[in-house]
Amino acid sequence: MPIAEVNGQRLYQEVHGDGEPLLCVAGLTCDTLVWIPQIHAFADAHRTVIFDNRDAGQSSMAEGDYEIADMARDALALADHLELDTFHLLGVSMGGMIAQEIALAAPERVRTLTLAVSIASGGAYARRTAEVWSTRVAQISHEQHVDELLLLNHSEAFFDNPDMVEFIRTAMLNNPHPQPAEAFARQLGACSRHDTRDRLGSLTMPVHVIGGEHDILLPVWKSRELAELIPGSKLTVLPGAPHGLTIERADEFNAGVLEFIREAAATPAA
Repeated sequence: MPIAEVNGQRLYQEVHGDGEPLLCVAGLTCDTLVWIPQIHAFADAHRTVIFDNRDAGQSSMAEGDYEIADMARDALALADHLELDTFHLLGVSMGGMIAQEIALAAPERVRTLTLAVSIASGGAYARRTAEVWSTRVAQISHEQHVDELLLLNHSEAFFDNPDMVEFIRTAMLNNPHPQPAEAFARQLGACSRHDTRDRLGSLTMPVHVIGGEHDILLPVWKSRELAELIPGSKLTVLPGAPHGLTIERADEFNAGVLEFIREAAATPAA
């Protein structure tokens, strides 16, 4: 069934392909459609699980505030539901924050951890940003919100291709399950309170941090900080890449994710 009743939530989920499981955790406001550029490549190598976080897509809407750790418990409960004892774990942006909490809560289950365009903490700056941005999103139209997201997530080069801009913009506006403004605010609030800086040093599984050189939403120095906090982690910075590198730089991103998993699998554990 595409809906899993787990951890008090109704999570929409899809499973593609066969092989070692790869659990993919999406970012702020995103649903399973965000993984379209990845599904074919990932499913050729892995049993790929994608799902809508609470407050997004076809999953249940929340009734109050929650934390990133709560969303991590959702994902772990989904892994239980799908009988995934161990899995490779990929998180993008907010999904990377959730993936950090998953790996910290159940390190024995995570074969490899890939954290893309994510952060260890945003502090007071992030909390103030969440307040201001949430207020703004409640005041503007959905179309204006989509236009802001496009600007924050994509590069100058992307906007030099009007056909691609129109294609992505139309797809976002035509999403049959748009995220309500209040759900966006709850997810953003959870992101703003995320802080794993004092705990990441305990991770021992192979970890790959991927950043975008031209990321204006979560700047590349946050990816560098994240990698520095995790002993032995690998850092890859895609030159010129924006926050939305899973779309704009899909081929490079997909290859980097899969190559790291293959290399980790071929390397004997210490």
